[in-house]
Amino acid sequence: MKMKHFNKFFVAGLLILASASVKAQATASATATATIVAPITITKTTDMNFGNVAVDNVLGGTVVLDPASARTPSAGVTLPATTGTVSAASFTVTGTAGFTYSITLPIDIILFHSLGMDQMLADNLTSTPSGAGTLVGGTDVINVGATLNVAPAQTPGVYTSPNFDVTVNYN
Repeated sequence: MKMKHFNKFFVAGLLILASASVKAQATASATATATIVAPITITKTTDMNFGNVAVDNVLGGTVVLDPASARTPSAGVTLPATTGTVSAASFTVTGTAGFTYSITLPIDIILFHSLGMDQMLADNLTSTPSGAGTLVGGTDVINVGATLNVAPAQTPGVYTSPNFDVTVNYN
């Protein structure tokens, strides 16, 4: 009789354990989603142009061209009344509306004399917006200025740089 009670308790215990293990496991399902956004692009709309610049034979200086295309001379540099073409570089950025992006400017730009006789350095590049922008309606405009360093008695003539890169990336 003891064996019968033992078997009943043993079978009952196994049933309880089996039902407990069934209740200890549960399953849920989920889906996976991905949204592909439009690639960010940048297109040049205007080249950078410092315009006409005059320099002293003894004292050089700089011309700061800000992102709004305003020029400020220093030291031995003057700006003639005949300004020539003056413009900050301008770029149009397109992508997904509402997204923000970062802006990377070059450290400097070297401008070479048209006859290869001389060169000048443009550095301290700045932009509007500065560092980052937002694609309102899917577009934005970046304007880029720089500081042109002019040596004393800089060789007269036209100076032009190779293309320089402005890079944008989604944040």
